[in-house]
Amino acid sequence: MSNRFFTYLEREHSRLEALIAAESRRPRPDDLEITRLKKQKLMVRDQLDRWRQDARETAGA
Repeated sequence: MSNRFFTYLEREHSRLEALIAAESRRPRPDDLEITRLKKQKLMVRDQLDRWRQDARETAGA
């Protein structure tokens, strides 16, 4: 995975975090939307974690 894609994933994670916070601050937050955004954020975090693990394994090989 390229550094460019890794940077994209980090930005996407931050963007999703901001959207979750914004939705949570609304007077009547949409719980389904928050759940959807949290699932997306978790998927992005999982990709980041896999990338970091692969990078560590490659560096150690």
